[in-house]
Amino acid sequence: MTSWVGARSTATSSHIDAVVRAIRNTPIIDNHAHPLLKLEAQGKHPLMSITTEATGDAIDSAITSLPHLRAVRQLASVLECGLTWESVVAAIEEKRIDTPEDWVADCLAGIETILVDDGLDDPEDAQEYSWHDDYTRSKCKRIVRIEKVAADLIKKIGKAVGTATQTDVLDDAFDEWIQEFDAQIKAAIEDPEVVAFKSVVCYRTGLDLQKDVDEDAAREAFGEIMSNFCLLDFKRLQERSLNGLVVHRTAMLVRDSSSRQKKPIQFHTGLGDNDITLSTSSPSHLQEFIRAYPTVPIVLLHAGYPFTQETGYLASVYENVYADIGEVFPAVSHDGQERILRQILELCPWSKILWSTDGHWFSETYLLAIMQMREVFETVLCDYVRKGHIGWRAAVELVRDVLFKNANKLYHLGLEFAELEVESDVELGPFPSDVELLEVFLKNQEAPDFVRICWNDFTASSRMRMVPFRKFMSLLSEGKSTDIGITKAVFGLIQNDTLIPGISATGEYRLHPDFSSLKKGPIEGHISMYAEFREKSGESVALCPRSLLQRAVEAGGENGLTFLLGFEIEFLLLERLDRAAGAATRYGTLMTDGHAWSVSRYYADPKVSKLLRDMVSELETMGIYVEQLHAESATGQFELILPPLPPVDAVDTLLHTRDVMSALATAAGFKITLHPKPFSHACGTAAHTHMSISSPNGSKPEVYESFYAGILKHLRGITAFTYSNPTSFERLADGVWAGGRWVTWGTQNRETALRKIEDSHWELKAMDGLANPYFAMGAVLLAGVNGVVAKEELVWGDCEIDPAKLTGNDRKELNVTQMLPGSVEEALTALRADEELVGLLGPELVERYTALKEFELNFLGEMTEEERRAWIMERY
Repeated sequence: MTSWVGARSTATSSHIDAVVRAIRNTPIIDNHAHPLLKLEAQGKHPLMSITTEATGDAIDSAITSLPHLRAVRQLASVLECGLTWESVVAAIEEKRIDTPEDWVADCLAGIETILVDDGLDDPEDAQEYSWHDDYTRSKCKRIVRIEKVAADLIKKIGKAVGTATQTDVLDDAFDEWIQEFDAQIKAAIEDPEVVAFKSVVCYRTGLDLQKDVDEDAAREAFGEIMSNFCLLDFKRLQERSLNGLVVHRTAMLVRDSSSRQKKPIQFHTGLGDNDITLSTSSPSHLQEFIRAYPTVPIVLLHAGYPFTQETGYLASVYENVYADIGEVFPAVSHDGQERILRQILELCPWSKILWSTDGHWFSETYLLAIMQMREVFETVLCDYVRKGHIGWRAAVELVRDVLFKNANKLYHLGLEFAELEVESDVELGPFPSDVELLEVFLKNQEAPDFVRICWNDFTASSRMRMVPFRKFMSLLSEGKSTDIGITKAVFGLIQNDTLIPGISATGEYRLHPDFSSLKKGPIEGHISMYAEFREKSGESVALCPRSLLQRAVEAGGENGLTFLLGFEIEFLLLERLDRAAGAATRYGTLMTDGHAWSVSRYYADPKVSKLLRDMVSELETMGIYVEQLHAESATGQFELILPPLPPVDAVDTLLHTRDVMSALATAAGFKITLHPKPFSHACGTAAHTHMSISSPNGSKPEVYESFYAGILKHLRGITAFTYSNPTSFERLADGVWAGGRWVTWGTQNRETALRKIEDSHWELKAMDGLANPYFAMGAVLLAGVNGVVAKEELVWGDCEIDPAKLTGNDRKELNVTQMLPGSVEEALTALRADEELVGLLGPELVERYTALKEFELNFLGEMTEEERRAWIMERY
């Protein structure tokens, strides 16, 4: 049976990095915004309006809204002021006085062009649309608000007509109004500075437009306005028949224009101040109108919020309809914005989605909209990529389409796409780019000589490629890939580079470095990164060990689980012997005055003491903080304990730490080995692993017991990865604190394969240093996550003594009935027989791994015991 956990696709950190880079570096065509206020007019309008549509007394309550509180935090961060609204206001006032142009430029950074609806009230207080050109890469364009055109003409004609009541005079005035309105709309259609029209009929009489123009009703309503013009103090067009006529008239003129490039009509929908009637603000009311003008592009503004799904539906089923998702940034909370983006993407093709700030009056509205959009886009789109809902390349395309290309095409702007130049010293966000990570890493340190790009193969051999730093930086500066071509034979080699049957040196993977794993060392002048293997298409490679662990982490995340891993590095310190001087072997045990577990006397040896001290201090310079260091039982044996980290980071750190320790030991004239049983008479060497579920529910027994039940259920098959070499089973024994030979667990019991320490913190003892830790922990975590998904019961009882000493009745009661495999052959057989585990790991990976291990067994089997011992010591 194959579990769904193993079937999910995976995204590497570099895939996520590419999506984030697109979100941050794609220039924005702001397809709907309004002019900023002139500096002297800014005091006339409440700054509080930057996050709310409330007006009058209602605006005061906005200070307790989530959008307002979020805006305060974000503005305070940018302005470097206190986390109060009063501090933010004071800081903004200071910007307006000291550096007003610079502040506007900061707020509008990242915008390619703004399509400006300049039909807001109080036009004398607002800047001209072209004024904004100084703050955008390309010149701004106009959106003509059709109700303002109509209202201005009524004012003009009304002043001429006065209070006339004669029917013929009013009819002539109506005809004049229509003619002049048509003339202005036609002129706008021909005007290259005008790219669209805008209707606020939603505010005036609602979106439930009449299907046809009722000209008689319109004439009558117009006549009423003219007859009472002097008394009415006319300002707005707010009569149903007249508003409907204006909208229909505009649509007909656009439809009938000779140009093949029809200019869109934008409709305010949903979210607005209390002028709207909420029940008639849903874009669904426009369905008949949309059908009536199939060649007229229609843009539904503001995601139609709270009618977002209706907006997405209309854009998905009508070719001429587009969904704008502006204004909800920053007028809606973070969670609400995520939900809006997810809802619009539920059904709507992203080729029909546009984005805008709906910035107005204050430059801070632009700043907040852009900041919040990028934050929410990163959260939602990166989540989709991780879950395999969308490929990373498609996600990059989506970002570029929504923020730039769709608007460029719809409004016939003819702009060239070119990524923004992002400041290199920008503070790292949740998904920093490769360049940002490298810049932060290299800050305040000398440039290295080489960059190591590392991996761990099927035999747990640490391998790498080195690139001169100068070459590496030139690739980055030129925007070229830092991936390295590696033969596909990489996963068919044993330790001496012999290919297993059926594998040839044909085909090529791309070795892609993960910049988040950057570490100094392991020797002076080097920096190191761990890498994942990809196909040339960018897809992940099923055989890649690091990708397996990434997939296990993602499977946990999809089920609300996050993990911490902490490794114990047991190692044996050996003397290097001079074979030319007659030594029979290359390595010998240290001279000792009585080495034993946790004794202090051994640290009196100045050479050993200095080496151990150097290990800890050198690791600390790399940001690796050792938790403990002590002597183990065998002569020259020690244990160094690493801190708990997220799984991939933990394994990267483990491998890097081993390289650092080995390099320092070699420089000091010693040899470090991870050989599981270097001397038959002495204690073996393990690689115990501490695990805990770090997500909020991890401490609940119903969660962690199912997790560890899943591991125990598959432990025999998992052993093929944790005990991966014949020498591993030389260490496997009862009664020697090695985890024993039985499939079971026990609280603080070091004779069980799984030791429970506290709540979800358990220790896996059935693992040694010859295991590929990506494979081992990937298998462990996938089995555990699957246990949680399947709600596996912990049918094994808490074993309080050495399982080897249990009576038959005890075993039955505790369900201790299975033994761990006794050899690599038996472990591989157990792995193949575990169909569920094979499904989790992937059949291709299991098939290749077992084939390689069987070939390795035959190779090692031709050696004598001493030859094999020396061969393993040299390599591990």
